[in-house]
Amino acid sequence: MRGVLWSLGLPLLAVGGLWLWVSWPSSAPPTERAAVAEVTPQHVASIDPPSRPTPVVGAPEACEGTDAPPGAAAANAASLSTLAWSPFGKPETGWEIYAPRIAAEIGTTCAPASNGFASALARWQGGHGLTPSGTLDAASFAAMLTRWHLERPFVRANRAGMCPGAPPEANLVEVDAQERYGGKAIRLRPGALEAYRRMVQAARADGVLPRPESLTIFSGFRAPVADAQRCAEQRNCQGLRRTICSAHRTGLAVDLVIDAAPGFGPDSTADANRLAMSRAPLYRWMVVNAGRFGFVNYVYEPWHWEWTGEPLLPGPPIWSLPKEGSEPLTDPPEDALRR
Repeated sequence: MRGVLWSLGLPLLAVGGLWLWVSWPSSAPPTERAAVAEVTPQHVASIDPPSRPTPVVGAPEACEGTDAPPGAAAANAASLSTLAWSPFGKPETGWEIYAPRIAAEIGTTCAPASNGFASALARWQGGHGLTPSGTLDAASFAAMLTRWHLERPFVRANRAGMCPGAPPEANLVEVDAQERYGGKAIRLRPGALEAYRRMVQAARADGVLPRPESLTIFSGFRAPVADAQRCAEQRNCQGLRRTICSAHRTGLAVDLVIDAAPGFGPDSTADANRLAMSRAPLYRWMVVNAGRFGFVNYVYEPWHWEWTGEPLLPGPPIWSLPKEGSEPLTDPPEDALRR
């Protein structure tokens, strides 16, 4: 009889132990777990970080190596200031303006005229189905440019024929006086402003803010109605700088003071001014580091950055927007080049 009881009791004990293990509450009671969920951040650092790796800072590169394609470094040195081309549809001379972004894309910190740069470029070209010549040409830049544009959620929406919606203005927050340039009121979505402040703090810690106005904001949210009125009055939309569907309508785009050539403002698209910005340590820091805070750049304008840490809001088709003051709408791939 005792043996029968043991044979029945042991399975019952095992089943009971399993039930207790499954049903026993976790270390945090339900109320505590709910409290943790309530304080989960509403904004992530980036939902669309740049796809290229950030160059490693520390160990120096062998920039004078011997594995570059023959003559590539010399060709890059010559074309850096002489290449005649139209990467954005208007004639330009040289590619030094874009050199920091190209270097980040191919994963090098070597100077554009060096063998190390040519080697890195050749590896990048070979990995993207291009002739690994090690020289910067229009085809290589066009492939890079497509990648850079598509890092911007705003461009991807444009390519689908949509113009992202504007947030309710009551949901925007005011930029502090010391964070803005030019004295006018500037507003952003809260998450974008928080990310901007973290980025400024990091830039300041790294010593790349040479003046009080460095990295201050001179344009943020622009209401679609006001933008359309400005287009109609100034007759200046649908170009490289302005469009009937602006990224600034999202409350996620900022224009930042980077630098300026003598006699130019922080938003002048003159090639001399953009070149001065591209040479600034602050811009070079932004190219490498801004993605850590969720910001991506419209490369034609060193000052224009878009935060990718929140989804874009639904909006109307681009074709349905007011067209006063603009050229006829072009195909989506060309629209995507604009901001």
